Amino acid sequence: MKLTDAAVDKIKPTDKRQEIPDALTVGLYLVVQPTGRKSWQVRYRTPTVQRRMTLGRYPLIGLKEARIRARDVLLAVHDGADPAAEAKAMKVKRADLDDRDTVSKLVEQFRKRHLTGLKSGGDAYRFLERFVIPAWGDRDIQTITKRDVIELLDGIADSGRGVTANRVLAHTRKFFNWAVSRDILSVAPTTGVKPPVAEQSRDRVLRDDEIRWLWSACDRAGEPWGPFARVLLLTGQRLTEVARMSDNEIIDGVWHLAKERTKNGRAHDVPLSHAAQKVLEAKMRVQNAAGHIFTTNGINHVQGYHKGLKRLAEEMAAIATEETGSAVEIPHWTFHDLRRTAATGMARLGVPVRTTEAVLNHVSGSGGGIVAVYQRHDYADEKRDALEAWGRYVTTLFKCEQGNIIRLGAKA
Repeated sequence: MKLTDAAVDKIKPTDKRQEIPDALTVGLYLVVQPTGRKSWQVRYRTPTVQRRMTLGRYPLIGLKEARIRARDVLLAVHDGADPAAEAKAMKVKRADLDDRDTVSKLVEQFRKRHLTGLKSGGDAYRFLERFVIPAWGDRDIQTITKRDVIELLDGIADSGRGVTANRVLAHTRKFFNWAVSRDILSVAPTTGVKPPVAEQSRDRVLRDDEIRWLWSACDRAGEPWGPFARVLLLTGQRLTEVARMSDNEIIDGVWHLAKERTKNGRAHDVPLSHAAQKVLEAKMRVQNAAGHIFTTNGINHVQGYHKGLKRLAEEMAAIATEETGSAVEIPHWTFHDLRRTAATGMARLGVPVRTTEAVLNHVSGSGGGIVAVYQRHDYADEKRDALEAWGRYVTTLFKCEQGNIIRLGAKA
């Protein structure tokens, strides 16, 4: 039939799909779905296959426009083209182009092109992988707003992880600024966003009774947080350095940290006290290719520090209450405070400042400047004596044998 505007408008749907040809333009069809939706389709044959190509929906495209589009397609076919195949290929290409700007793909590019060249790149990527990708991974980066950023940070801070929220903001800001530098974004959505919490310089050091409660709490908390906290306390090393500790780094009672494993890029040897070695010997192992001592899944090193700290703090409070017979409020502490506690404890035992800095692998203070450049003495013996004295002191506290402080070189 020769279609007219009036005829097209009056055609009613049935319980079956209708395909009505236009007698004036060979190959043009009006398709009427049982739902009442109408659309235009052109059919043609290439040397190898029969094609059907949708031209658009009616009434957005009227009869006159449909005939023009159908004739353009047929003329292209006559010239050897395959418009339907070309349109499909363009659609796939457009989808790929759209997908390339998703947050998850851009974070991976950020890791590859920027973070891999940074010593702290691994930590930065883990923050993005843990918080940013789960929240926005499938979204186009252009759709992320300042409000999205604030809501993400508020959610982290409201869970009691204010400092973590600050770190997420720092790493997310660097990611978005990188996107701006590559002309992916014009303005970073982190612009003007303030850290969720105000951080203060910390000086928290656990008291002797708190050290004793913590040691007992480690027994109650069990794997992996009990042994983990004890090694942090006994060695005074950084959180991530202990978290990634592996059996193949320990040789003859010395924990060897390669420069790639330390914050300041300096190789570091940590003599393990008898107390630390006993903790590590008793630590249950989960087989894993990397040899991580602190792992629960055999794939990654231990993570979820916030939950582990919360568990230990709760057990400490319970033990303190049982011991004193009344509720004890223990001031908030962090895993990093154990490093400060170890340093302060060694100072109380008479360990010289330079030796303590050597234990902590510090390059500032008395170990900085000319001393750091020209003095190559590794303080191996001094570090071993200091950590041994500290280990004896901590375990003596646990045994409740509180008396005089055990000075450096004293026998247990």
